[in-house]
Amino acid sequence: MLTPESLARIDREIAKYPEGQRQSAVMSALAIAQEEKGFLAHETIEYVAHYLGMKPIAALEVATFYNMYDLKPVGRHKLTVCTNLPCMLSGGVHALEYLQEKLGIGLDETTPDGKYTLKQGECMGACGDAPVLLVNNRRMCCKMTPEAIDAMLAELT
Repeated sequence: MLTPESLARIDREIAKYPEGQRQSAVMSALAIAQEEKGFLAHETIEYVAHYLGMKPIAALEVATFYNMYDLKPVGRHKLTVCTNLPCMLSGGVHALEYLQEKLGIGLDETTPDGKYTLKQGECMGACGDAPVLLVNNRRMCCKMTPEAIDAMLAELT
């Protein structure tokens, strides 16, 4: 179900925990599986759970709790806008509305060309740089004014 390379990466994560605590690597293992597959289908979550020696429902609970995991396909660029209170008060809602208008999609939707998916996220720990958004769960973009959003989108093309 996963490539030998992905399984080797998961094994390196497992090795960070005490003997008999394989399930402690569930977050890393799910992230590695998602990186390989593009999203986490239920079969993939189940496979990871069995590989870690845990019940599939426990791995599913992790995958559904955190917004970095995608349970359905997303665009090449997943944009997650923080709309928690500090970002909301500093323009997060305006940034989200601007992106919706600019991309022509709503929350949890993907552009017809498969390039962008728009998500709403909780606190990203950068309140002083609000409004913020994450690109593909990895790159944080700060002070997202319409001009900054336009520049970011131009860079992603």
